[in-house]
Amino acid sequence: MAETVICIYRVARGNEQAFTRLLERHWPVLHELGLVTDRRPTHYRGAEQDGRPLFVEIFEWKASDSSDLAPKHPDVMEVWERMDKLTEARDGRPNMEFPHVQVLEVLGKA
Repeated sequence: MAETVICIYRVARGNEQAFTRLLERHWPVLHELGLVTDRRPTHYRGAEQDGRPLFVEIFEWKASDSSDLAPKHPDVMEVWERMDKLTEARDGRPNMEFPHVQVLEVLGKA
């Protein structure tokens, strides 16, 4: 069963363009390996309250074990290691966070 993940990236100032290029590769690599669904990711760029860059990526893992399988593949790790170098921990929060979430029907179906 698919699992939605919200990836929160605290990108260090000056690394925004390089990080965007990595995001362009991230999902395609995961998709090529069959780890994510065909639903394309959504990406957001914003800022922390102090103005430091914050990026968000939302996509669906194909199965509950996909996030465990991903780090076993060198192509995935090459992207993730580069992402790690472009991000920074802030205010006691890690440089990257990956909460898995489920859709919550609050307003009902349209």
